[in-house]
Amino acid sequence: MKVSFYTLGCKVNQSETGAMQQLFFENGFSIVENADAADIYIVNSCTVTSGGDKKSRQWLRRCKRDNPSAVTVLTGCYPQAFPIEAEDVTEADIITGSRSRARLVSNVLQFLKDGKRIVDVVAHQSGDKFEELPMENFTVRTRAFMKIEDGCNRKCAYCIIPKARGEVRSRSLDSIRTELVALVAAGYKEVVLSGINLTCYGTDNGSSLAEAVELAASVDGIERIRLGSTEPDLLTDDILLRLSKVNKLCCQFHMSLQSGCDKTLKAMNRLYTPLEYAQTVAKIRSLFNSPTFTTDVIVGFPDETDEDFEQSVAFVTSLDLLKVHVFSYSPRSGTPAAEMEMQVPDNVKSARSKAMTLACNKMREAVLEEFVGTADDVLLEKPISADTFTGYTSRYLPVVIKARDNKQGDIVHAEITGTDNGRCIASIYA
Repeated sequence: MKVSFYTLGCKVNQSETGAMQQLFFENGFSIVENADAADIYIVNSCTVTSGGDKKSRQWLRRCKRDNPSAVTVLTGCYPQAFPIEAEDVTEADIITGSRSRARLVSNVLQFLKDGKRIVDVVAHQSGDKFEELPMENFTVRTRAFMKIEDGCNRKCAYCIIPKARGEVRSRSLDSIRTELVALVAAGYKEVVLSGINLTCYGTDNGSSLAEAVELAASVDGIERIRLGSTEPDLLTDDILLRLSKVNKLCCQFHMSLQSGCDKTLKAMNRLYTPLEYAQTVAKIRSLFNSPTFTTDVIVGFPDETDEDFEQSVAFVTSLDLLKVHVFSYSPRSGTPAAEMEMQVPDNVKSARSKAMTLACNKMREAVLEEFVGTADDVLLEKPISADTFTGYTSRYLPVVIKARDNKQGDIVHAEITGTDNGRCIASIYA
């Protein structure tokens, strides 16, 4: 039987979809693209915004309309965070949460047997363990995203994810090593360690993010290690010092910011100030060789004034960041921020988003120009002609490079020779 997946949300969700695909493959199912006709349709949902919930419902509705006899499944963060609302999604034959991925195949087989609707959403409990899932059977050999942490203990005012994901749960070091060895055997040279709150890795099992990175670096065949999103206040001096000694760790850090305004960060219940964020950036620059930084910024948070916004723009653009993902604040039911007064009008949020994006794009162009004439290793990712690839340097600079005698997934040493429309031009050293 053919199974089609539709994935919304973060890299962790995408990694988990890969694991679920592998579970179905191991049980005799065929995996097809989500645009293809299938016998079973599964949406792995994201519930960061209500818009994500709407997309999940619309996709299931379309699948049921186009193929009424198909089995439809709603799984992931949406039903986990809002089980009663999700149960009302009548287009879904099976509804499971983010704790029930390992049972998904058996739930589908049960429905195929008796045709009875299944709702399998189990609430997170304190003391939950990290859910082990099979490694994704990747078909494109570039970088591998490896989930080593789940859950979040923080209470950011705008975020529903702790409700959807539960408390911090860390993967064991033995399990991490086993998958790393398998990734090397599958041809991977770069691994991205990811999690819902990655910097909290090890806080529940006596380990640490630094120990996980050191472990990854000890595995022969892993040439580059990259980190997913990190929290600036959790990157302690000790962790940063240990990380700086790992030669395989890429000098690129994605550190969540969300706002460059003191007042707004406090209202968001973020646990640092702009000054403390800048101090962490400075520490990293003192320990690593020309590191780059990427981040996320929210505009239009409740009670953000024009002055607050200008303060945020000024701070963000003072940091020389490689890339900023700009989001307009979207109220999420079930979070404190959704109940706050002084909600910012949509037209104001839209204008601020455009202004922040424009300022950050100018900053990005300047940062890219700073690397012209420097050398770095480039992971060849997507072929765009017989001898030309797109790829990324260790510092996550996007490049276009001619590599006639190489293949996708190779890492080559190259010089940055110029920039063009937000990307770098590189050439392999002779």
